[in-house]
Amino acid sequence: MRGEKLLLPMVLLSVLTLLMLLLTCDGQHLTEEPCTVQILVPGLKGEPGDKGLKGAPGRPGRVGPPGEIGQPGITGQKGIMGRYGKMGPSGMRGVKGDMGDPGPKGPDGEPGVPCECTSMRTMIGEMDILVAQISSELKFLKNALPSPVAVAGIKETESKIYLLVKEEKRYFDAEVYCQTRGGHLAMPKDEQANAAIAGYIAEAGLSRVYIGVHDLDQEGVFTYVDRNPMTTFSKWKRGEPNNAYDDEDCAEMLASGEWTDVACNPTMYFICEFDKDV
Repeated sequence: MRGEKLLLPMVLLSVLTLLMLLLTCDGQHLTEEPCTVQILVPGLKGEPGDKGLKGAPGRPGRVGPPGEIGQPGITGQKGIMGRYGKMGPSGMRGVKGDMGDPGPKGPDGEPGVPCECTSMRTMIGEMDILVAQISSELKFLKNALPSPVAVAGIKETESKIYLLVKEEKRYFDAEVYCQTRGGHLAMPKDEQANAAIAGYIAEAGLSRVYIGVHDLDQEGVFTYVDRNPMTTFSKWKRGEPNNAYDDEDCAEMLASGEWTDVACNPTMYFICEFDKDV
């Protein structure tokens, strides 16, 4: 139908063209040679051509509206147990127990030989006191120094004994090391103790060691490893503690005596402290 509509105007155009040519030829016939008239008539509709190549993809359409909320899925199986958490800080030191009942009286000794032994007895008493002191110190050394090569000497104050251990350990392992020997990681609670520990670090040629300060119980609230709060003294370096990377819950002391908060997992040298009456 469309082809017929296109053919009719073309036929009319051809007829008009023929008439114009005839008029032109009639005007030329009087003076010139007869002209030749050619009639151009459209041909028949050709066969359909081959199918063209696939065009390029069009632009993406608009995002459609969200679909309806689906039905809840089936609850998955319970996962495996996670890893054990960090070892918590040590508890407070217990109260000293009551003295036991006295033992039975021993048999009387042999009577002594009469003599003027006052000076000798005084000397023997002093020697007994000295032997007791030496025995106590040997007992401490035996318990605290199983590996003397790893120890950089001992420092003392009026009430404390400090032991610098040149054996790299993680914070929790270092505290366990000190506890098994009757102490804790060093807890400087005043300027005098802090200066003594800092001097100890510098004399040993070290730059930093672990000390017994942390905020493992509550972020930002630092306490000593014996669970006592830090209310009267601290020596934080400027800008510290800053909890960098949200992973700094333990503390170290620099040779300058300043403190910084650090992660608890790296291994480092450390200092133990012991009460002198232990």
